[in-house]
Amino acid sequence: MFSSDFLRVLEERGYIHQCTDGGGLDALAAEGRLSAYIGFDCTADSLHVGSLVQIMMLRWLQKTGHRPIVLLGGGTTKIGDPSGRDESRALLSEEAIAANKAGIRRSFDRFLTFGDGASDALLVDNADWLDTLGYIPLLRDVGAHFSINRMLTFDSVRLRLDREQPLSFLEFNYMILQAYDFLELSRRADCRLQMGGSDQWGNIVNGVELTRRIDACQVYGLTTPLITLASGAKMGKTAQGAVWLNADRLSAYDYWQYWRNTDDADVGRFMRLFTELPLGEIARHEALEGAELNESKKLLASEATTLCHGPKAAADAAETARRTFEEGAAGADLPVIEATRGDLEAGIPVIMLFQAAGLCESGGAARRLIRGGGARINDTVIESELSTVGTGDIGADGRIKLSAGKKRHVLVRPT
Repeated sequence: MFSSDFLRVLEERGYIHQCTDGGGLDALAAEGRLSAYIGFDCTADSLHVGSLVQIMMLRWLQKTGHRPIVLLGGGTTKIGDPSGRDESRALLSEEAIAANKAGIRRSFDRFLTFGDGASDALLVDNADWLDTLGYIPLLRDVGAHFSINRMLTFDSVRLRLDREQPLSFLEFNYMILQAYDFLELSRRADCRLQMGGSDQWGNIVNGVELTRRIDACQVYGLTTPLITLASGAKMGKTAQGAVWLNADRLSAYDYWQYWRNTDDADVGRFMRLFTELPLGEIARHEALEGAELNESKKLLASEATTLCHGPKAAADAAETARRTFEEGAAGADLPVIEATRGDLEAGIPVIMLFQAAGLCESGGAARRLIRGGGARINDTVIESELSTVGTGDIGADGRIKLSAGKKRHVLVRPT
């Protein structure tokens, strides 16, 4: 059992997979304020649920009195992390990286407190130092500490080569630059810990060793386990796409629904990882079954949504779900798309409308949904794939309700 509040919380709630020196890190965290960082490359304009374990670790770091550092990869995004990928990432323009960086910053707004206080979160961009590095000095001062033989053994490289898939020299340099980030943050911000997912273990160890070799400074690395669903599927992905954290990419209602649909076997684990509910209360929920467990899922959804979108958005989402599922009403917070009255007067093919609403990813998926009896208009089952949606389907509230199964709904607003 760890003695520091920070590591004790991480261990009890299931965040820890590997640590370079658990005893040394525990002693450091127990004796004073610790600065730790996690890096996020700017590949999209929002983070998604797949990054939430790392975000929650930074949150717990701050809640236990330490300083979290959010490192945005304005520099490393120009190269692309090969970890866990079968092919190279598409290279982004400077403008796209800047826009993504601004969006990712918003992903942290409700999770961390930024400012100038001792334990306030710090936001940094590795472009500030990577963009100014000279190639020859980097090779002499940093590259000399890396063994090609060892670099070839890391999963991010080995798996690509084993599958005979190309790995560019550009990507091969990524691990060197990530290691250099740790050295730079150690110097600039007295940072002593890098955290990340289990796929980052090799990169993190490189940074620990580089900092020790060049500056003779003891730093640490910690990774989280790979988080998968009980079904074995990857966390943060659905048939409809990524579960984004920013409300302009995914509504608070859809975010709430994602957690409400958690598998029974995942409820307790996700409460520990993605909420701040006390462990004793979580244990009580884990013992429930059937209808009672459904109430636990609603609690999980509301707690997770509160952290990401705020208490009002969570309460509104829960109320919309209650009205939609328990009363059969069309809640005000359901996703809305628009259709012109001219198109509705002509009749919009139902298959096309379900695709436009994001309820089906293809015409084939829409046909299968209809054949299986899972497609409904205004709670009435659609009988034919050739059906159209028209002005006669507009309800008393001036909208049309589309449903795919029992839990996914979209409103169509005539314009």
